[in-house]
Amino acid sequence: MKDRIQLKALAKINLGLDVLRRREDGYHEVKMIMQTIGLHDDLEIRRTKTPGIQVKTNLYYLPTNENNLVYKAAKLLMDEFDIQDGVSIQLKKRIPVAAGMAGGSSDGAAVLWGINQMYGLGLSRQELMDRGVKLGADVPYCIQRGTALAEGIGEKLSVLPSMPKCTILIAKPGISVSTKFVYENLHANDLRPEQHPDVDSMIEAMNQKDLKLLCDRMGNVLETVTIPNYPVIRQIKERMMEHGAVGAMMSGSGPTVFGIFDSPAKARQAQKDLKASGLAKQLYITTPYNVKR
Repeated sequence: MKDRIQLKALAKINLGLDVLRRREDGYHEVKMIMQTIGLHDDLEIRRTKTPGIQVKTNLYYLPTNENNLVYKAAKLLMDEFDIQDGVSIQLKKRIPVAAGMAGGSSDGAAVLWGINQMYGLGLSRQELMDRGVKLGADVPYCIQRGTALAEGIGEKLSVLPSMPKCTILIAKPGISVSTKFVYENLHANDLRPEQHPDVDSMIEAMNQKDLKLLCDRMGNVLETVTIPNYPVIRQIKERMMEHGAVGAMMSGSGPTVFGIFDSPAKARQAQKDLKASGLAKQLYITTPYNVKR
């Protein structure tokens, strides 16, 4: 049993995102390619003598109670295994908040992993993923990591070949986009065939390890809602392409845009330009995080 554990919660981007239909229960059926990237939050979990869960964070506006996934994840395992100790969780956020990058889900996934290790609960990766889905559809993927096809409401995962080597520029404009607003305005059942990205052809490009082909076929159906409402997303994509990005797209429901570059120098130049333009408030250069299986 450990007294302290340090963890990295990694962000994700969607290389492809299609919404197939709106189900009768109100959920949307999706087909997405998810990719873990090196940009991460830092977490430290400590055992305390005082019972209960304490969460501290570097961002004053984040909840530190049961409304935070970090708290919920700790409570889920501590209740199930009747852990009487207290835990203190220190969260240092780097992943942009509410940005379509699964930051909250990844933090929750890291805490499940950490509590399992700290108390020697012996849960397998799959058993953690089965519990993670109770916290949110993206949590199982954040436990699995790497490159994956996500189907259903995002909880059915299939491992894909690793993303080819590249440099990724993350740019978050100074706006917030509500996921609820995006999905409510999508009207998935009325989309034209050409508005749907061809996710299967993207998988074929990944099998071929062809970065250019992959980027040519990237698509996010949610851009049909966000770009007309938030033109800054299109402007950031255009700036990235002007600076030599092989491809650029919005991640998840936005508003974050990522650009894929075949050289770090081009990515740095695009970062410099976007910073000077004021179009993006948060900018990070990173790389794909691939899992050796």
